[in-house]
Amino acid sequence: MLAMVPGLPTLLHQALAACVIALWLALTAAAALSIRRRWPERQEWSRKLVHVASGAVPLLAWWLGIERWLALVAAAAVTLVTAGNHRWRWLPAIEDVGRNSYGTVAYGAAITTLVWLYWPQRADLVCTSVLVMALGDGLAGLLGAAVNSPGWSVLGQRKSLLGTATMLLTSGLAIWSLQAANLSLPQIAAVALMATLMEQLAWGGIDNLTVPLGTALLLQRLQ
Repeated sequence: MLAMVPGLPTLLHQALAACVIALWLALTAAAALSIRRRWPERQEWSRKLVHVASGAVPLLAWWLGIERWLALVAAAAVTLVTAGNHRWRWLPAIEDVGRNSYGTVAYGAAITTLVWLYWPQRADLVCTSVLVMALGDGLAGLLGAAVNSPGWSVLGQRKSLLGTATMLLTSGLAIWSLQAANLSLPQIAAVALMATLMEQLAWGGIDNLTVPLGTALLLQRLQ
């Protein structure tokens, strides 16, 4: 009987794929809340966990074959939820970091824009650009805050040598892992350097928007 309904297998596949993505996000939120309760003095940890784990969502969507319409709806919905959370603090583990930042909203807006521009034909660009921000910026923020190293200030935001080096190296690895067949090593290094320079301009969390979009546009131009 199910086979007699046109399009039902595809709809079922998309529904199951969406459930997998939703489960991943729910587990991420639960882990962030658990970290927040266990280490309340380390507010940045829970936020960075969400930041890094969210970078896997485009990879999951690509692997699961999420269609464009569903990817757009899901990305836009998550962006709206993060905007609401920024305003009303439904999940303080994601937002309460002791400074005014729109980073989570910008992050969702960046992913939504990338999906609109490139999904699914260039899903690799979406995944690469999001991983650069998720892993590069996420690990840079954690290590830069945990380990003392020489630093400087850009528009009131402190940047450290260790955090910047982590951003550069991690970005390079993320780009190489998905674009090695399309780019030379000098090109990969150039894109990683560009992403690192843009991450320096992080006032208000705007780098969560500019780094993924800038990375995708440069990757597209180089290929």
